[in-house]
Amino acid sequence: MNKQEAKEVSDKFRCPKCNNQGAEVSQFSATGGGFSKIIDLQNKKFTTISCSTCGYTELYKSKTSLSSNILDVIIGG
Repeated sequence: MNKQEAKEVSDKFRCPKCNNQGAEVSQFSATGGGFSKIIDLQNKKFTTISCSTCGYTELYKSKTSLSSNILDVIIGG
């Protein structure tokens, strides 16, 4: 997700918990199980949308590409 998309999501977000409008958007990577865990291959990517008031967070799975997974192995990312 690029910065423009993140801003659009943030502007449209309405928290289901406190009804606040506005959020922080970020991303993180995690390892899966089995072999990817052994070699620390972070092949699972997620986008988080967190309410800027109460911190309620929604988690969305992002698509990964083979090239980004290979780059993670090479640079240890």
